[in-house]
This record gives sequence, C-alpha cells and structure tokens, in this order.
Amino acid sequence: MQENYLPILLQLIIAAGFAVVTLIASALLGRSAARNQVKDSAYECGMLPVGEAQPRFSVKFYIVAMLFVLFDIEVVFFYPWSVIYKDYVTDPALGGSILAIAFSFAAILLGAFGYAWKKGVLDWKS
Repeated sequence: MQENYLPILLQLIIAAGFAVVTLIASALLGRSAARNQVKDSAYECGMLPVGEAQPRFSVKFYIVAMLFVLFDIEVVFFYPWSVIYKDYVTDPALGGSILAIAFSFAAILLGAFGYAWKKGVLDWKS
C-alpha cells in the first residue's frame, strides 16, 4: 500500500528541491547586479510611488461591485432552476408555480437594478 504514495513523495521532493534551488540561485545572482536608489525603489506600473499607499475609492466603485455580485448570484440561481424546470414542465401545478417564483425573483432583481440606475450609480461621468 505504501508504494502508492511513492509518486506523491517524489513530487513533493522535486517541488521542494526546485524551490530551494531557485531561492539560492536568486540570492547568488541577485547580488551581482549593480544597486542604486532607482533600482531599489518600488515599481508601480510606470507611476512614481508618491502619495498614500492605500488610495481612497469612490463609493460608486463598491456599489457597482455589489451589483456585480448580486447579478452574478442571480445567474448561479437561475442555471440550476432552468435544469430542474424542464422536468416539471409537464406538471401544470408545479410548472406554473416554479415559473412564477422565478419571475418574481427576476422582478425583484430588475427592480433593484432600476433603482440603482435611477439613482445614477452606473453613471461614471459624475
């Protein structure tokens, strides 16, 4: 039974060895480079690292993120519903109630989207 774990042990040894060799090579080769203040400064995508470390974001950013999560969850709920609904189409009592529940769920989410749109949350110009 222990021979089944030999490939896993071998993979762990190779991974650990690769990590150690890479760290040692980086330390040895990194020392040979010329060091100065410009090379040692933080690189921020071409921008000079000036100002606060954590910039303030607009509240609209967070609201749009919450709306994205809300509608992402909507898709997560609607996909299994659509898979189950095809099994209940033949039963008029269950099929109609399941369809009504799904439409009410979509109407609530559409109302929330309309409210956000009316409040100007999705307007990025202001």
